Amino acid sequence: MSTGGSTQLTSLFDNAILNQIERMRLKPRRRLTNRSRGEHLSGKGGSSTDFADYRDYASGDDLRYVDWNIFARLHRPYIKQFQHEEELHVVLLVDASTSMLFDDKLLRARQLAAAFGIMGLLSVEKVSAYAIHQKADQPWMLPPGSGRARIRSLLTFLEKVEGGGDIPVERAIETMLKFHRGRGIAVLLSDFLTLGDLTRPLNLLYSSGLEVWGVQVLSDSEINPNVQGDLRFVDSETGETLDITNAAELLNIYQDQRLWLQESLDTMCRRRNGRFLSLSSASSLSTILFDQLCRLGWVLR
Repeated sequence: MSTGGSTQLTSLFDNAILNQIERMRLKPRRRLTNRSRGEHLSGKGGSSTDFADYRDYASGDDLRYVDWNIFARLHRPYIKQFQHEEELHVVLLVDASTSMLFDDKLLRARQLAAAFGIMGLLSVEKVSAYAIHQKADQPWMLPPGSGRARIRSLLTFLEKVEGGGDIPVERAIETMLKFHRGRGIAVLLSDFLTLGDLTRPLNLLYSSGLEVWGVQVLSDSEINPNVQGDLRFVDSETGETLDITNAAELLNIYQDQRLWLQESLDTMCRRRNGRFLSLSSASSLSTILFDQLCRLGWVLR
C-alpha cells in the first residue's frame, strides 16, 4: 500500500505513522495456529513455493527473501512472502460503549486496532474486526480477510466506528465468538469498566485457541481524577446516580479499586497465556506503538 505523496490515507493517523506501522510485526506468545498460510511457522522453518505478497523489510528479516530486482529499481528493500503451513487469525474487538466516548478513549482504541490489524495483514494473516455498542446480538463487523489490499477496508471500517450504548465488554466478547472461527490472537480494546465477571468470556477465548491481548484504555481523568467537595456521579451508560460528600475518602477507595481491577485483568490474561496493558488515552500514539509495545515484546520493529 503506497503512502507516498501528500494525500492522507486515513483520518486515524498520518502517513508517517502508517509507514512505520507497515514495518512492524505482531509477536504472539503461542506459535501454533491454523494450518493454512502466514508467517507464523511454530519454529519449523521453511516455506512453500506459492508467492503471496510483498511487505517492507524489517530489521532481522531473512535477506534471502529480499526481492533484489525491486530493490534495484526502487532502492528500497521489500520482502517476498510465501504461503506457509500455518496462519494466525487476528481478531480485533473495539469497545464502542458510551463510556469509551470520554477523552479520546474510543479514538485511541480505533487507532490501536488499525495498527494491530495492519501488522497482521502485512504478515499475510487473516484479520477480522468487531465493534459492539447498542446491538449485542448483531455486532458491526468486518469479515476476515488478508493481504495488503485489505488495509483500506480495515481503515474505513474503523473510521466509521461510533460509540454509544451500554453493552458490557464481557457480553461483547461472547457475542463476537458466535461469529468467529480460527486460532490466533484476540485483541480486546476497552476501558473494561464493567460490573460483570470476565472469567467466563476469557476462558471461552482461550479455549477457542485465541491468545488474549487485553488493552485497557483509560482517560487521564479516570487515572488521576481531580475532584473535591460534594459531588453527584452519573453513570454514562445506565444513568444511575451516586451522591458523595467526602471526595478525598472516595478518591482513596477509587484508586484502590482501579489498581485492583488493573491487576486482576493482568492476572486473568497472563493465566491464559496472554498479555495485558493499561494505558492513558492522553499518551501519544507514537509512544504507545513505537516505545511501550516494543519494549513489552508485543510487536517487532
